Amino acid sequence: MTDLILDTIFFDNSIKEYLFFLSTLIIALIFKKLLSKYFSHLLYKLIGKKETSVGVDKFNELLTKPIGFFVMLSVIYIGASQLQLPSFLDFSSDSNFGGQSIITKTFSLIYIYAVYRIFLRVIDYIGLILKQKAALTENKMDDQLIPFATEIAKIIVVIFALFIVLGNVFGINITALATGLGIGGIAIAMASKESLENLLGSFTIFFDRPFTVGDIVQVGSVTGKVEKVGFRSTRITTFDRSIVTVPNKKMVDAELDNLGLRPVRRVKFHIGLTYETSTEQIKNIVNDIQEMVNIHSKTNSDGRVRFQEFGASSLDILVIYYVDSPRWEDLINAKQDINFKIMDIVKKHKSDFAFPSTSVYLQQNK
Repeated sequence: MTDLILDTIFFDNSIKEYLFFLSTLIIALIFKKLLSKYFSHLLYKLIGKKETSVGVDKFNELLTKPIGFFVMLSVIYIGASQLQLPSFLDFSSDSNFGGQSIITKTFSLIYIYAVYRIFLRVIDYIGLILKQKAALTENKMDDQLIPFATEIAKIIVVIFALFIVLGNVFGINITALATGLGIGGIAIAMASKESLENLLGSFTIFFDRPFTVGDIVQVGSVTGKVEKVGFRSTRITTFDRSIVTVPNKKMVDAELDNLGLRPVRRVKFHIGLTYETSTEQIKNIVNDIQEMVNIHSKTNSDGRVRFQEFGASSLDILVIYYVDSPRWEDLINAKQDINFKIMDIVKKHKSDFAFPSTSVYLQQNK
């Protein structure tokens, strides 16, 4: 009696086949997390077992969900392989456009996407390992190269996935497609001219090395620290903590000042003293500022302090000195310290700083 019930046919499939599908689905849902962790650990042994800098926890964080999705699809495929598509859903006599074909192609697309996600996460994990290793070296070139190489690897995976979809799912002749792309390559290159220029710019940056990650650069109106050199653009963090993305074409075409390569940083400004300041006071102020700049711990001996101009409302002294460090923090700290000392020197000689003013003389006619 039980066998008769199990062999009963509904929509071209027996109850026994429906139960097999449901049981595999339920088992997969129950053991999904366990299976995902098992396969994740198995993959970790192949890829990152010897690496302790990133660790298995980060690997699980990146890959448990994609692997779980892949496991669920595999179980659904195993369970559904015992079922046949009901005849009323096979609405077209053409095998390429029938219900069976559409379901098969859709499932294949999702399955390829699941594998594609796993490959991308593996690339991310390998990139993290390489970044940790690069952080231990003094050379900044590897810090710059690793994100770029990671992006290239991801693009290669995307291209392979696209070819697999076109060839295996849609049945397109890849050889003929490649030939067609070769013929239309010029048109594609013209259409993506800017993208190609940015790509060539990225290679120029890597081979010519006008800067590396961590350098402080000025490109046009943008000044800041280089955080990342990507496939298309360079990311710069400005001093007000804004993230500016500059196309690589502009990074190699525009005038670029690598402030990080400067052995020193120049500071130039004028201080204005009141016209009540005597000649002797000015000489003493100039000499004291010159001596202070020369002996300061953060400057070299190339600084110059000179009484320069008779301004509209002040006696102007030119101050030029060089901070003996390329670091921004050293520059601003040295400027602050020297400014305080200049104020003390001016007060010491009983002078004062001038501000814009206008003197009006009234003459009374008798």
